[in-house]
Amino acid sequence: MTFTSPQNGVFAAVDLGATSGRVITGRVGRDELALTEVHRFANTPVRLPDGLRWDVLALYQGMVDGLRAAGRGGPVVSIGIDTWAVDYGLLDAGGTLLGNPFHYRDNRNAAASAKVLARCGARELYAVSGLQHLPFNTVFQLAAHRSDVQWRAARTLLLMPDLLMHWLTGSVGAEVTNASTTGLFDARTGTWSDALIERLGLDRSLFPPLRSPGDPAGTLLPHVAEYTGLPARTPVTTVASHDTASAVAAVPATGPDFAYVSCGTWSLAGLELDAPVLTEASRAANFTNERGVDGTVRYLRNIMGMWLLEECRREWGRDGAAPGLADLLKEASGARPFAAVIDPDDPSFLAPGSMPSRIDDYLARTGQPAADGPGGHVRCVLESLALAHRRTLRQAAELAGRELTRVHLVGGGSRNELLCQWTADATGLPVTAGPAEATALGNILLQARAHGLVGDLPDMRRLVARTQELRHYRPSGDRASWDRAEARLGLG
Repeated sequence: MTFTSPQNGVFAAVDLGATSGRVITGRVGRDELALTEVHRFANTPVRLPDGLRWDVLALYQGMVDGLRAAGRGGPVVSIGIDTWAVDYGLLDAGGTLLGNPFHYRDNRNAAASAKVLARCGARELYAVSGLQHLPFNTVFQLAAHRSDVQWRAARTLLLMPDLLMHWLTGSVGAEVTNASTTGLFDARTGTWSDALIERLGLDRSLFPPLRSPGDPAGTLLPHVAEYTGLPARTPVTTVASHDTASAVAAVPATGPDFAYVSCGTWSLAGLELDAPVLTEASRAANFTNERGVDGTVRYLRNIMGMWLLEECRREWGRDGAAPGLADLLKEASGARPFAAVIDPDDPSFLAPGSMPSRIDDYLARTGQPAADGPGGHVRCVLESLALAHRRTLRQAAELAGRELTRVHLVGGGSRNELLCQWTADATGLPVTAGPAEATALGNILLQARAHGLVGDLPDMRRLVARTQELRHYRPSGDRASWDRAEARLGLG
């Protein structure tokens, strides 16, 4: 049996987000980069008596159903998997999963973070990992997990994409872009921090060998090949398995002085650097240094993104169909500018449910009037996100000593014209919007590079710029109004 030639096959990207999963196929050539979505499925967490968990078996089933659909469209050259970060599964000595993984929005994490910080201070953690303090970072989740019976039986920890890859191939590893989000990864050396793992009383053997984007991860197990109809020797290729890292790899930048906002459930706003920024000022500003492709550093801050809008829509649709996004954006465009602003990262917005009333509660606490209907809520959310993009990118540039000339806004949020224009107005920088499918494109491009079809990271980005639909927004409007709105937040 021989491998499929890259010239006559497609690459399959398994792209799992916090609310849905997809399998997308892609064809790659000198001036070709074409995607086809072949399967989409829901990602619905389940609240159990012990907390909020991912239904990882449903995700696996959706993935293999999608791979079967991919194979019906022609030969599959390779498969790559990306997901969100920080969450993990524990395997016992026989390789069996010990329960469905916990969801990062489970409320057990806040108390656990205090236990870790009591043992290893925030400055010491940051000096090693360079990671933004978030209560759901893996290092804190592990502290919450150590008291249950699963922990005592655990022999291997696999982050979500590595777990799914293990089920496809039987191989065990940890991809570096996702490993760098755990809080147990050394930002300088690009390896697990043995010293930090020991300091926190964790078993080093839990953490598998590291893999980099482009490394082979194995081939399909016989039962997977039988179910999907794909050849048993179909290779699974390690990509940038943290979805943001794959998205940043597909940013169509033509020079070094760019900022990016990968906007979906979260807005990940930041810069691409050659080395981490581990200063005390960076820690105090809560910036993260996560690994990117080819040893780059994604210097960014997590901002609560389109989650706010989607949770509002979910609440408004409880008694019927959720309002259409186009209608809501039209209503928002006619609402009063800067009537109310929020800090998107206020902890009250983290959990699911009742988002409009929680926004109104925030506005009441801060002495602002309640939002005027759905249009007012949407305008409040989008203007507040644009302000958060402005604030974050300015701080990132100052802390890293960079001068920015353009913002690339990629991901699903790039389809939101109001958010794109208001980000340009708030930052005072031109915004290039798109591609919307940046994560899947990055996943597929990294597979294609491993198979010799594209060159280095700049070459990948040039191909994206040549082949994908992009929109451009110039700053306009009253800058002083943005300044006054930001001053009302009191966040600097």
